[in-house]
Amino acid sequence: MKVSLKNYTFRYLTFWLLIVIAIWAVIFHSLILDEVYDNVDDGLKNQKIEIIREVYQDPNLLSTTEFGLSQFKITKVNPSQYNETNRFSNEMIYMEYDEDMEPYRVLRTGFYDKENIPYSLEIRTSTVEEDDLIYDLSISLIVLYLFILISILLINHFGLKKAFKPFGQIISQLRKYEVGNNEKLTIVETNVKEFSFLQNEIQRMINRNDEVFNSQKLFIENASHELQTPLTIAINKLDLLIENSDLKEKELLSLVESKQTLWRMVNLNKSLLMLSRIENNQYKNNIEVNFTALTKKLLEDYESILEMEGINLQTNFKEDFIIDFNSDLARILISNLIRNAIKHNNDEKIIKIESNSNQFIISNTGKNATLDSNLIFSRFYKQGTSEGNNGLGLSIVDTIIKNQQNLRLDYNYEFPFHQFILKK
Repeated sequence: MKVSLKNYTFRYLTFWLLIVIAIWAVIFHSLILDEVYDNVDDGLKNQKIEIIREVYQDPNLLSTTEFGLSQFKITKVNPSQYNETNRFSNEMIYMEYDEDMEPYRVLRTGFYDKENIPYSLEIRTSTVEEDDLIYDLSISLIVLYLFILISILLINHFGLKKAFKPFGQIISQLRKYEVGNNEKLTIVETNVKEFSFLQNEIQRMINRNDEVFNSQKLFIENASHELQTPLTIAINKLDLLIENSDLKEKELLSLVESKQTLWRMVNLNKSLLMLSRIENNQYKNNIEVNFTALTKKLLEDYESILEMEGINLQTNFKEDFIIDFNSDLARILISNLIRNAIKHNNDEKIIKIESNSNQFIISNTGKNATLDSNLIFSRFYKQGTSEGNNGLGLSIVDTIIKNQQNLRLDYNYEFPFHQFILKK
């Protein structure tokens, strides 16, 4: 699922912040323990100096062979076992108050008394419990992590929202942009170099697109008009030849077929030009269009064709289907759907047109199988074998729908009818 840049940044920070805090916690724990032990060791070394000084003044202290209130003991040793270096260790010793084993820091060293007799001195003191330290540190870090996340979330919502406001305005304008629309993008004031660069590059891209669009539009229109003229001339000349009574029947039939082919080229040229205009959004002005009333008028024009084809037209206009639409495109849309229903009918020759306030349906009998909805709207895809079919009728319909926001077109097969349903 796609997320906004702001939320993506927050997720990214959340993940990496957790890793950074975990690494920092391990380092912090080691540094704290090291500092605690360093301070405790300094205290033990200071106690050593004071105890040795007192022993020189009061030799009776040499008899302190068990730990008591003073938390030290002195033991006579052989000269071979004598070691006056300071040796520190961590040991677990039973503490009556807690009724449990608690950590102690122990200093072992050696000294000589006045008589130059070697002794071993052990001093101990209670120190920090690592389990408790890790627990307290973990709780503190969790609280700190949550506090930082909440702070980032608030900063992200209020602070970065303002910082990214120009970016949002640029994106908003880009969404509204349509190729061929001569309206320029409004310059968004920003001090951010990247946003300014993005805005300039988008404007350059739009200018290039507009130039290409205008060139293509002009080329298509010119090419269409240039093709239309020789085609019309050729048709007129064929009409003159057909009117010549000296031609044989076979030659007349060839000329008639040639004329029909030229007319198909004329219709194809017009259809392609229309597709180009629709895709280029040259039909922009929308008004309130009554599709039901428009269809009734168009059916008057198709009355003779329907009669000639022997098609049974059934209408059921329960309510008017009214929507904001371009009136020219609406006429093209309905005309193409009606022509499609006529061309691709079968021997049953039935066309049904229905409407209510929410949908407009044109149905026709035809091939006794559902059509491939992925293909029927493709350009030059032909459902039947009609010679006058150029495969662009439904493609034009699909292009009109895609370039309008108010209407949707669905295809459905409900035996024996193929249904094209317009929905709001």
